Amino acid sequence: MLSAILILIFTFFIVFFIPDYAKRRQENLDEDDISKTPQMKKLWSLAQAAMRERKPLKAEKALLTILKFDEKNAAAYNRLGILYAREKHFKEAIECFEIAQSLDNNASSLHNVGLIYLETGKYEKAAMAFEQAIALEGDQPGRYIAYAKALEKLGQRKDAIKQLETAYDLNPTTVILRHMLEIYENAEDYENIEATKRRIEDLQTQRALILAKEEKAKAAKKQAAKTARAAAKTAKAEAKTARTKARADAKAARTAAKTAAKSAARSARTINKTAAKSTKSTPKTTKTSSTSVTRPVVKPTPKLAKKRKII
Repeated sequence: MLSAILILIFTFFIVFFIPDYAKRRQENLDEDDISKTPQMKKLWSLAQAAMRERKPLKAEKALLTILKFDEKNAAAYNRLGILYAREKHFKEAIECFEIAQSLDNNASSLHNVGLIYLETGKYEKAAMAFEQAIALEGDQPGRYIAYAKALEKLGQRKDAIKQLETAYDLNPTTVILRHMLEIYENAEDYENIEATKRRIEDLQTQRALILAKEEKAKAAKKQAAKTARAAAKTAKAEAKTARTKARADAKAARTAAKTAAKSAARSARTINKTAAKSTKSTPKTTKTSSTSVTRPVVKPTPKLAKKRKII
């Protein structure tokens, strides 16, 4: 009995669940394949370029073509909503943002819907959209500023100030303080007006000091770079001078060696020539046999000389 029940459950699972799972998996795969095709990438590039160039008709055509092939493309709906909002077609923009939100629950779509509600005077819906966006992504100062604007329109000034203080903690700027100042001025809260003005002045002073410090550091860095370039240039020139001197010294050494070699060669030739002349001027002795005989020189005696004279 138990085995029959198990077989029946298994059969039910195979018949009803597996085909549905396979179908959903195939649909997801098809969507991924569509979004990665070259045609879709080209359409995305065309839509983004048209929006940057303020060509709404061209951008709308490209986005609608994307949605024709991929009906569940939340990013395309979000872009189309932004396009309609720029053209003041708020109803169509809200529809696009709501569809994008249903497909992909993200803070950007909610924030965009809130902005349109704020623009069209639907402050409660705007506040609700901003609150939901903050719940999803609470680290963006712009969301708190927009939420504060909606709360101010609803007359909730204290809550609006609270949201602006949160935004200021995330990113302290004079823009946020001026939003606070505007709320205090509308409420004629003179004490907080003066306090906020002092905060603005203090922040401006701090920013001026920081800017001056950054400029000084930038100037020092620039000067250091300039000095380093000058030093490198000087070193390069010195190296070039050293190479030139080394080449000149080497050339001088070669010339001196060549001159010394020529002088030595001339001296050797002169010595050889002198030796040859000395050899030629030396008298040669006559050898008759193995022993040379030197003939004596006979000097005439006075008698003989006298006789010779008489004769």
